[in-house]
Amino acid sequence: MQDQLSDGPSSPAAEAETPIAEPERRPDGDERRRRGRRRRRTDWRLGGTGVRPWNGSLLVIALLSLGAAIFAGSLVQLLWRSPSAPLVSTAILWVGMLVPVVVAFRRGRPAGLLRVRGADVIYGLALGLGLRVIEGWVSDAAARPFPSANLTSSWLLTEAIPSGLVGPVVEEFFFRTVVLVAMYGLLRRTAGRTAAAVAAVLVSTASFILIHVVDGSLPLGESLSVGAVGLVCATLVILTGRVWGAVFVHIVYNATALLLMAAGAAISGG
Repeated sequence: MQDQLSDGPSSPAAEAETPIAEPERRPDGDERRRRGRRRRRTDWRLGGTGVRPWNGSLLVIALLSLGAAIFAGSLVQLLWRSPSAPLVSTAILWVGMLVPVVVAFRRGRPAGLLRVRGADVIYGLALGLGLRVIEGWVSDAAARPFPSANLTSSWLLTEAIPSGLVGPVVEEFFFRTVVLVAMYGLLRRTAGRTAAAVAAVLVSTASFILIHVVDGSLPLGESLSVGAVGLVCATLVILTGRVWGAVFVHIVYNATALLLMAAGAAISGG
C-alpha cells in the first residue's frame, strides 16, 4: 500500500516544495572580454603571455647577433682606412643590437615595459646629471684640460647625434629590454623574483661594460663610470618596470658630455 501511494500522483504541496533547477547561464561576449581584461597582466615582472616568448632562445639570438656585429665592425676598422670607418663600425654594432630587439617585440610586448610616465623624465635628469658628476670625480676631471670639440656640421652628424641620441636609445633597448627582461623571465620561476632581478641587473650591466671595452670606445680603466651607468639604468628598469627612464638617464649622461665639449669649444673660440 505504501509503495502504491508513493507511485501515485504527487500533491500540489509537494510540487511546490520541489526546487526547480535553473539552466546554467553562459557568459556572453562582453562578459568574457571583461574577464579576459581582468586576467591580463599589467606588469611584465609578474609574467604573462607578452613576456613568455622572451626566453633563452632570444638570449642566444642576441648573443649571436651582437657577436657577428662586433666581428663585422672590427673588420671594417681593420680593412678600411678611412675617417668614416669608426662611425660605420658603430652603425654595424647598432644594427647587431637592433636585430634581437625587433625579434623580441615581434614575439610579444611585455606589459608596461614601454609605458611612459612623467617620473621617467625626472629620473633621467636627476640620475643622468648625478652620474656625470660622479664620472668627473672618478676621472679627476678637475686636473685635466677642459673638454672641447670642433663645432662643425660634421661633428654634429658624426658625434653629437649618434652619441647623444641614437646610441642611448639603441643600447638601452638592447641591454635593458632584451638582455635584462629575458634574463629575468628565464630565472623568475626557478630562482624567485629577487634573485632573478639581481641576476638580470648584473648580467645586463656586465654586458654593457664589455661592449664598450670591446669596441674601443673607452679605456678599460674608465669602465667604472660606464658600469655605474649600466647599473643605475638596469636597476631603474627593474624597480619601475619601464624602460624609458633608463633611456632618459643615458641620454642626459651622454648629452652633458657633449654640452661640456661644446662649451669648451666656445670658451677657446674653436
